[in-house]
Amino acid sequence: MERIRTSEISSHVGTRIRVAGWLHSFRRLGGITFLVVRDGWGIMQAVAESEAEIAPLLAAEAGLESIIVIEGQVIGTAQAPGGCELHDLSIEILSPISEVPPIMLNKTKLNAQPATLLDHAPVANRHPQRRAIFRLSAGIIAAYRRILTERNFTEIQTPKIVAAATESGANVFQLDYFGRPAYLAQSPQFYKQIMVGVFERVFEVGHVFRAEPHDTTRHLNEYISLDAEFGFIDNHTTVMALLRDVIGFILNSLSENYSPELELLHTRIPTMPAEVPSIHFADAQELILKLHQVDVRGEPDLSPQDERWLGAWAQQEFQSDFLFVTGYPMRKRPFYTHPDPQCPEYSNSFDLLFRGTELVTGGQRLHLHQDYIVTLERAHLPIAAFDYYLEAFKYGMPPHGGFAIGLERLLMQLLGIQNVKLTATFPRDLNRLVP
Repeated sequence: MERIRTSEISSHVGTRIRVAGWLHSFRRLGGITFLVVRDGWGIMQAVAESEAEIAPLLAAEAGLESIIVIEGQVIGTAQAPGGCELHDLSIEILSPISEVPPIMLNKTKLNAQPATLLDHAPVANRHPQRRAIFRLSAGIIAAYRRILTERNFTEIQTPKIVAAATESGANVFQLDYFGRPAYLAQSPQFYKQIMVGVFERVFEVGHVFRAEPHDTTRHLNEYISLDAEFGFIDNHTTVMALLRDVIGFILNSLSENYSPELELLHTRIPTMPAEVPSIHFADAQELILKLHQVDVRGEPDLSPQDERWLGAWAQQEFQSDFLFVTGYPMRKRPFYTHPDPQCPEYSNSFDLLFRGTELVTGGQRLHLHQDYIVTLERAHLPIAAFDYYLEAFKYGMPPHGGFAIGLERLLMQLLGIQNVKLTATFPRDLNRLVP
């Protein structure tokens, strides 16, 4: 008999089927035993009305998380998960488990501390709520790929072991590459710019590494970056317009295709405005001074508190969960960032804040070879180290730009999770290398 997934059982009422999965819960009430089986798609309930039906479980001393196969008749029952359950059971034990799991997976809500969940991630990630987070993560990536592919972007894969740091040498993991120094890539920035010279429009879904000694609720040392880069743009506003469409498409896709996960996580999908409100960096600092009497003028970046204040302002003024902050000072942006032609001390770049937290960084890049030579010399960076990168510009590159979305941070803000580590399957932070 072909195995049926738990998510498909409702279409088999009145027939006998076979399901397989983990023993999620086991309750004996008088002469009746209720079993809940979990597979990769959901849970289903089976009801045993005799001792003989559960005899294989008792004989094998199979406890929670045992791998079992159940055959039974599908009966419609409003009280059961999914509106139906199995009766007249035949049970087979594939892998009996007698040890109590370190995480109680059959509880509706996980009450364990974050450190416990992360320490026992191989088991904790099985919980329906944890699984729902990772299902949404996959949904975000699928939607991201779909909209960019439909817009004639080509997916690329770039090296994660590189000869030079992308962001001017700070916060990189160094390693020994056959006797030579090498680094884990902070981003695919150089390579995705180079590939604009090949395809014009490219994107990547890949791991990036930041050796930042942070132990905060919003930082990871390895995370998934959703990068895009494309040519023949007017300026950074062209990039902002594409980003707005990409985020909007992702949110709509989650609403349409992941209702069970969103319901399980009690998540409201925000509305992406037709036009996302925007404020220049200098104006944002003046606004913070006006509203909160905190003088941040002269600072080259926004602090997390600054971002929260601006997010609250965007919500109050525009009823928007999103806010573009444009024109960050050039001294805070990487050397490849294009300056604002009207005010060169500021850049043609932006951050997108989502519910008061930086979610996306992007902007227009330099595209003229001579501009790179001048910029690198001014920054006292060795030009020879960037020869492979500069070759693309030496032989012609169009005006171009792009952005990078942090996948785990997007999930954290979307789901209202207080720690970004809980949005990664096996996070890497200042102290954690296992599991």
